[in-house]
Amino acid sequence: MNRHLPTQRTEALPPSEGGELASLSRRARRQVLAGVLARTLATVTVSVAVYFLLPLDRSFGWRTLAGLAAGLLVVALLVSWQVHAILRARFPALRAVEAFAVVVPLFVLLFAAVYVLLDQSDPGAFNQLLSRLDALYLTVTVLSTVGFGDIVAVTEVARAVVTLQMIADLVLVGLVVKVVFNAVQRNPGRRGPGGRPG
Repeated sequence: MNRHLPTQRTEALPPSEGGELASLSRRARRQVLAGVLARTLATVTVSVAVYFLLPLDRSFGWRTLAGLAAGLLVVALLVSWQVHAILRARFPALRAVEAFAVVVPLFVLLFAAVYVLLDQSDPGAFNQLLSRLDALYLTVTVLSTVGFGDIVAVTEVARAVVTLQMIADLVLVGLVVKVVFNAVQRNPGRRGPGGRPG
């Protein structure tokens, strides 16, 4: 057998995402990327706008905790739906970016809203009064594990909610990122010749 003969490529399976995206014309590639960017920015913008416009004027209590639990369930269901969408997507990595643009803001804004309600019900829950922006800032610093210490949970209830967020953050960062990454890797469109990942 002559090793210098060109190998035949099997076209039964689609090329990897990078190859397929690169095979598009420059204009088509720009359109795909512009669409992803536009949807991502729109999703984040609408989510943040809803957070700032939402009437958060009720007191913190069991209804708030039930709402938090329901919100976390919605996030989990949304992750599951996004994983299925990634598995079917033509460009799974780009679809994963859009998935994170939905899941992460919803998760962050959910906890920020709970902090606002908690602070309104108990002005001593944190070491300072929280505006909506302060609550958003606190949520992001906890999620990113930066924890500057300028806003601190003081009461046991506030500490319990922040602790719950820390645990949920670990699940979001550890499990959800892994699940989404695995979905991108398992997408049939990422398989190259011979069925190996492309």
